Amino acid sequence: QLQLVESGGGLVQPGGSLRLSCTASGFGMESYAIGWFRQAPGKEREWVACISDRGGRRTRFADSVKGRFTISRDNVKNTVYLQMNSLKPEDTAAYYCARDWHTIPGLCEFLQERYEFWGQGTQVTVSS
Repeated sequence: QLQLVESGGGLVQPGGSLRLSCTASGFGMESYAIGWFRQAPGKEREWVACISDRGGRRTRFADSVKGRFTISRDNVKNTVYLQMNSLKPEDTAAYYCARDWHTIPGLCEFLQERYEFWGQGTQVTVSS
């Protein structure tokens, strides 16, 4: 069964850090760009970051997280990570990962329509 599973969420104080993991089963991740998205209560799901296939040389970030979040991948572990630093209350959301079904080698895209096999999400709460 093809699926992605997110983990690593939790409760953290403002200014703190968390590392989210997105682990694939049923397929090899290295051939796909992977995106991270988030959805806060009452808001639409929004794109956060993405990483290109293979060595992940191309990464992109939403303006709201640029400079605070990084994304990386370990193809041996079939996992993509989202390192979140300097967290703010407005980062509170359920975070999801998904794969780009039409990956263009060396690139990653922010359009949600390109993504499939969404995980169940992991909750991140930033609060004092």
